[in-house]
Amino acid sequence: MLAGIDQIGLFIVTGLLLNLTPGPDVLYIVSQGLRSGRQAGMVAALGITAGCCMHLAAATVGLGALVATSATAFTVLKWAGAAYLVFVGISMLLARPAPRVPAIENQPMAAPLEASLGKVFARGFWTNALNPKVALFFLALLPQFIHPQAQHPTWTFLVLGLIFIVNSMPINLAYGWGAGWLSGRLTGLRSGMDVLSRSAGALFVYFGFRLALSERPAT
Repeated sequence: MLAGIDQIGLFIVTGLLLNLTPGPDVLYIVSQGLRSGRQAGMVAALGITAGCCMHLAAATVGLGALVATSATAFTVLKWAGAAYLVFVGISMLLARPAPRVPAIENQPMAAPLEASLGKVFARGFWTNALNPKVALFFLALLPQFIHPQAQHPTWTFLVLGLIFIVNSMPINLAYGWGAGWLSGRLTGLRSGMDVLSRSAGALFVYFGFRLALSERPAT
């Protein structure tokens, strides 16, 4: 038992598998990498990670429990998150096509023009931070790995959350780096990036409506 943690190996494996599963966060990271290059994809990953840190901090001090037990708090955050996902999706649908840069013979295709990294980071942060299901995820998963005899369960909860976030960073950064690498290497992908970006935008709108129609899990 490490710092009150029960079955730390199983916890790490569970976290890695969950982080590998595509969802709105991964979709945002990949779409930014494909459209604006490796740097934007990795900054998007950092924004998502910052959102997770906010959820962990809130859950540690009890705000996450409020969302889990209060129908009003859950509903407010749910609608805010849904509205933001729809906003991001519509922005991607209406975005102007990425400028085309011809590839030089025998050289990789030029990377897309970098987006405003501050905006990429902020959108990643809010995409994650306004999703109440992330808060509920921390509250549902982490306590299962706190040993019943842990002397400081709150600190154990925090340590588990930090382990989960640290393990998620390489995966998210790899998604962003890989998408950016593909955007600058594969001939003909550039013409399809606008279609991919709009498809991602449509999925964000879908995720937003799905979140808006979701119900608070029974407690």
